[in-house]
Amino acid sequence: MAATDRTALGPLVGAIDQGTSSSRFLVFNAKTAELLSHHQVEISQKFPKEGWVEQDPKEILNSVFECVEKTCEKLKQLNINISNIKAIGVTNQRETTVVWDRTTGEPLYNAIVWLDLRTQSTVERLLNRIPGKNKAFSKFKTGLPLSTYFSAVKLRWLLDNVEEIKKAVDDGRAMFGTIDSWLIWSLTGGKNGGIHCTDVTNASRTMLFNIHSLEWDPELCQFFEIPMEILPKVRSSSEIYGLMKSGALTGVPISGCLGDQSAALVGQMCFQDGQAKNTYGTGCFLLCNTGQKSVFSEHGLLTTIAYKLGRDKPVCYALEGSVAIAGAVVRWLRDNLGIAKSSLEVEKLAAEVGTSYGVYFVPAFSGLYAPYWEPSARGIICGLTQFTNKKHIAFAALEAVCFQTREILDAMNKDCGIPLSQLQVDGGMTNNKILMQLQADILCIPVVKPSMPETTALGAAMAAGAAEGVGVWSLNPGDWTAVTSERFEPQLNPEESEFRYARWKKAVLKSMGWETSEASSNGDTSIFSSLPLGLFIMSSMVMLIGAKYVSDK
Repeated sequence: MAATDRTALGPLVGAIDQGTSSSRFLVFNAKTAELLSHHQVEISQKFPKEGWVEQDPKEILNSVFECVEKTCEKLKQLNINISNIKAIGVTNQRETTVVWDRTTGEPLYNAIVWLDLRTQSTVERLLNRIPGKNKAFSKFKTGLPLSTYFSAVKLRWLLDNVEEIKKAVDDGRAMFGTIDSWLIWSLTGGKNGGIHCTDVTNASRTMLFNIHSLEWDPELCQFFEIPMEILPKVRSSSEIYGLMKSGALTGVPISGCLGDQSAALVGQMCFQDGQAKNTYGTGCFLLCNTGQKSVFSEHGLLTTIAYKLGRDKPVCYALEGSVAIAGAVVRWLRDNLGIAKSSLEVEKLAAEVGTSYGVYFVPAFSGLYAPYWEPSARGIICGLTQFTNKKHIAFAALEAVCFQTREILDAMNKDCGIPLSQLQVDGGMTNNKILMQLQADILCIPVVKPSMPETTALGAAMAAGAAEGVGVWSLNPGDWTAVTSERFEPQLNPEESEFRYARWKKAVLKSMGWETSEASSNGDTSIFSSLPLGLFIMSSMVMLIGAKYVSDK
């Protein structure tokens, strides 16, 4: 586009996309949905103990500031006036839990990431208080099973284990929020009048929110022993929450907020009952819009809020299949095993062999999510032979993402009664053509990828631009620009696909029952953690040394 054309672009909308692996700021044309510029900063993850996953809330916030400033610089280089940015939307990794001090603006502990498993013993302790140890005790209020995944148990762990947080609660200084709340509060002034709020989609992932009354539930807060005064105010997904208080975009309203998977549903324009999308990020998330009716799964899926696009607009619900490890398995191959230096190299390794040669990889690093909800599972690679090499493992890792999607799609088809005829996809991993073709082969239905894959950020921008008082983005389908897409047709024989899927299911069963809360909470897997065994080994070593000494005499 010529520079002279860029000066007459009309209204623009920005989107903060804060994910598990990175933070980004993207700017869209509100009339055409064209992505004009963006900047991305990778976020570090901390693993202080086995099963623990943390991030630094200050690093997350600073990365967002950096992304906003760098994107604005890029726009100026393109001769685009940043004063045309009329609104900002926020989309975020869900469930990740932050507690901070309202008087200093400082986090009181690292953010506990949604993947974190430290709360398994907390979950079991809570289960003991429920008649029949029924994990689905709050299903019809929250749509969720009791699991390490959701924010309430992470917050309970923080209150039980972090003295600084307990004291801040007692002193009335503590604030709780998911990442959206932390960002909006900080960006709108922080300790100097920041807005402490969240939206219905993020609130619906805490296990403290009634998805029908759209309010924090006093009974659930009492069950988890969470003081309600530390919770953010719940707002719709599309309204002005506050204004940016610093940086290049000072004074611009923040007017959209959606959890990342809801944002992708909006960005894929799945506004009709039965429309679905699958997002491939750190995890993998399949959402199907069920309209204004909340549908409860009989096959291991979650009921969640899809969106509420305005204070006076109706709330819409979705069925969700959640997979913990998708893109994270590629990162694991790169960072932990070192078999590749980049995600692109993993794709190349897989392409070179075109088969796993009978190897199956179940990446249950954080247990199994939908449809099993089995926290005792751990990752396994099986079917290894002397012929197996890193290329087969790379292929098996990509195949694992596709098999997990097949499992949640099968569950969704059973719950909805009408099988999907094609799968709409988005997210960073969809740039991997090997993966997309594999997915079509394993599902035996076409996979459709939009040519502009940033649908999560687009959804947040749409919500922000359409908000009352902003009104620069139309959500009327007749006003949308036609979306171009790439289509992947199944090429594998269905019998072969079913055979491989059956073998995968066999591998999944072998991954279960590996871990117990006692072992994981102890965290000490040394042989010396067993006192009798430790004494036996020590005494044996002393006897051997003594015998050696005697023989030398």
